[in-house]
Amino acid sequence: MTAETPRAHPARNGVLPASSVPSQLRPGPAFRFPARRSPARPAASPPLLVADLSAALLGAAALGGLRRPVLTALLISAALLLRPRRPPLRGRGVLDELPAVCARIAVTWLVAATLVAAYAPHRALSADALVTGCAVHCAAALAGRAVVHWRRRAALLRRPRAALVVGPARTAQRVAAAVLRDPRCGVRPVGVVAEHPDDAPGLPVLTTGEEVRRAVIQNAVRDVLAVHPSARGRQGPLLRALAASGCEVWELDADSPSYGAPELLAGFACRRLEPGAVRRGGVGKRVLDVLVSGVLLLAVSPLLLVCAAVLRLGEGPGVVFRQERVGKDGRPFTLLKLRTHRPADAQEAATRWSVADERSMPWFCRFLRRTSLDELLQLWNVVRGDMSLVGPRPERPYFVGRFSQTYPGYAARHRMRPGITGLAQVSGLRGDTSIEDRARFDNAYIDNWSLWQDVCILLRTAVVLVRPTGS
Repeated sequence: MTAETPRAHPARNGVLPASSVPSQLRPGPAFRFPARRSPARPAASPPLLVADLSAALLGAAALGGLRRPVLTALLISAALLLRPRRPPLRGRGVLDELPAVCARIAVTWLVAATLVAAYAPHRALSADALVTGCAVHCAAALAGRAVVHWRRRAALLRRPRAALVVGPARTAQRVAAAVLRDPRCGVRPVGVVAEHPDDAPGLPVLTTGEEVRRAVIQNAVRDVLAVHPSARGRQGPLLRALAASGCEVWELDADSPSYGAPELLAGFACRRLEPGAVRRGGVGKRVLDVLVSGVLLLAVSPLLLVCAAVLRLGEGPGVVFRQERVGKDGRPFTLLKLRTHRPADAQEAATRWSVADERSMPWFCRFLRRTSLDELLQLWNVVRGDMSLVGPRPERPYFVGRFSQTYPGYAARHRMRPGITGLAQVSGLRGDTSIEDRARFDNAYIDNWSLWQDVCILLRTAVVLVRPTGS
């Protein structure tokens, strides 16, 4: 570890570092896809919103909507708030949606009737009026959605969306052939992406990054069908780059039975993946970070002062340790810690791996590292916005460059702000543990992020700190 390795940055604007892609798929210094396009949104989403709002108006009109403006406003508001957060799945029709749609509308009418009766008793709905309004609302909603789904299927039959199939060549060709035989899918595979070519007849097999790039541009590819388990294997970084360029990624199980699957594509069980972006909820995550880190800083400030005083008396000046780390989108920041080790020079500080096991470290410094008390100053990094409470652990630029070249998917960790703790850490991957395992856990955390998952990781971290194992 004497020569400096060029830094590798995560995918930005449709660019994925060559180091994050399997060797067969990196022809040059970078793996470039088209500049980021807006994500492909189902064309049915705005029409479905119009259908739901129109149904709410018809339901209110059946009970004299002009004479009941409060009821009308409640129904319209509920139609907006109770709509499913995700767009409809590709193969869904109105019969599949019937139970959920009717249940939402029934809840809407019961809540609206309760509020009207509570705040305007003279306008309370009778049982007959409640049943009539709910029935008209359900019938209008189902009829409107049926028209929208029919138009969507007709449009996909006329102009199917171009797709790439990612996975082992022979299995991917079999999936592509089945999809082509079923035009109702609305998907038209134009190529197979595989690490190794195959002599089996079928679509062209793309084995280099340049071939994939040309196929995406020339065919206006908007869908990617990843044959399980490609989405969790070495093709994971490739799928994240395709998703970052605006493609919609689906995982297909080509061998397992499809009974009870949430979505079917030519008879294959499939599900939508979101490998290229963090889910919505960044504002809630930031609010959680500021509130919790602010309270913790106030609570532990006396302890920090005591630790700083002991370090100053025992080890001399320079209690706070500052080090450059790589944060979100590859941007550097200065990480703060209590000083537990004094490197010989700047090169050692930047390129030497963990010294947590050195027996020559003073007892109090070893104590700080074993209990992770030296990490408490990073709460200030959280308040400043450099870090989050939960996220991938940040690393020095030197090691980011080395690990990004060695471990596929390592650079993709920088899609999210780094954290004090993370899924990898509470899963036992602390200290001198596998970098490949850490990257896999970090990317799994990002791909499946939720605010509740952050809360669970914070609680598990508190349990881990009770039986410390070192940082």
